[in-house]
Amino acid sequence: MTLHAPYDPDNIFARILRGEIPAVKVWEDDHVLAFMDVFPQSEGHVLIVSKTSTARTLLDIEPEVLARLAAATQRTARAVVKALRPEGFKIMQFNGEAGGQTVFHLHFHVIPRWSDRPMKGHGHAPMAETETLRALADRIAAALD
Repeated sequence: MTLHAPYDPDNIFARILRGEIPAVKVWEDDHVLAFMDVFPQSEGHVLIVSKTSTARTLLDIEPEVLARLAAATQRTARAVVKALRPEGFKIMQFNGEAGGQTVFHLHFHVIPRWSDRPMKGHGHAPMAETETLRALADRIAAALD
């Protein structure tokens, strides 16, 4: 998909936001949803999406929504670090198919990293068990400030 295609209201994140597809939620407010990636690249991989914007890429997002997403990403990363004690973490955000984007609803990834654990490839990780994701989400949620 190009950077300038129209928003698809039936993308998987839009369907999650409408409640049509279940998600393992970490936290949410009126503007943002943080939930576990079902194809985690690392233990504790969380996705952060806007509940109010239909931006596909960083180029489309409204500045005030981007500010909320950035703050939500930071809040989530702090909780992931506190809960899981990784040695580091990655914040990732992809734009366009050639840029690695696989779901065309702007989102940020918080991916914990440990030096002795290889990171799985984006879009190539196996599906995680819901119970495993729920336990991680609960640990991360308990560490939120």
